[in-house]
Amino acid sequence: MAAAAGVSVATASRVLGGSARTVAPQYASRVLEAAAALRYTADVSARAMRRKSDAIALVADDLTTPSIAQVVAAMERQARTVDAFVTVSATRGLAERQLETVRTLAGFRPRALVLTSSRLRPGALGGRLVDELTAYESGGGRVVIYGGLEMPFDSIRVDDRASARLMGAHLAATGHRRPIILAGTRDRSYAAERTSGYMEGLLAGGVDAQDVRIVNCDVSRRGGHEAAAHLLPDDLGDADALLAVNDDIAIGALAACREAGIEVPSRLTVTGFDDIPLAADVTPRLTTIALPFAAIGVRSIRLALTLRDPRLAPTRETVVGTLVPGASLQPRTY
Repeated sequence: MAAAAGVSVATASRVLGGSARTVAPQYASRVLEAAAALRYTADVSARAMRRKSDAIALVADDLTTPSIAQVVAAMERQARTVDAFVTVSATRGLAERQLETVRTLAGFRPRALVLTSSRLRPGALGGRLVDELTAYESGGGRVVIYGGLEMPFDSIRVDDRASARLMGAHLAATGHRRPIILAGTRDRSYAAERTSGYMEGLLAGGVDAQDVRIVNCDVSRRGGHEAAAHLLPDDLGDADALLAVNDDIAIGALAACREAGIEVPSRLTVTGFDDIPLAADVTPRLTTIALPFAAIGVRSIRLALTLRDPRLAPTRETVVGTLVPGASLQPRTY
């Protein structure tokens, strides 16, 4: 490349590597013309071995959910404001995959690592994930966790229990007394927290614990559909509400109600959690808890791009959702 342009290797490197050192226009032009003629492409991985890249690496359990899509989109927009970009990797929430992914990404020296997961455990694999992240941060990187406050890094979490308590209290205040909670699976910590929050709100509002049923199901639209279809109509009894731990489950339950001829909300109230875009488009419009996913994505990037004094304690931030009334809920009188 340098020989083709008739310049030194150092000059060619400065032009193609985006060095802050000035190169005379006539030499820069010759290097760029030679690069075009030779179809030169920068070796990003090799460059990353020499310095930090402009990437912010996001590590998530699953990249297909509507909520993570909103977070990633907001992260990307915020990163672009400082000429950075976001890369994404999925681990399915498996500890071994989390460790392997972090170790691989850290080798490319991104500006920051943002981990979003409901399945991060500080003690998993003997603490090796924490050790890997600590070593990366000690080398000048930044680590931000979205999903929990247990790890020794800047973190943002949603208070799922307090957020769900709002919905439980609202159901009780609107006269519901025999709800069924579609609780997801026991391995999802956020689902367990939301279930607990629902119970607390319902009981505080006067609902008898014996009148609350909890049904586990897959955390998906299909899971909600199958769980509701199993209940409807023969096993529904005198239940007056289905409280799902996320909107996907609730939307599946709504579909099962339509198929079984169960009218929502006149016969049965259905509620969700997350306020994904589809929640506003289904009929009836879903009553749900809104989480500020876009704001969380923006805040994660801002934290990731802020230098942190290692002598100070990590930043801990907690977000609580807001109730979004919809047509899928109808007050009850007994």
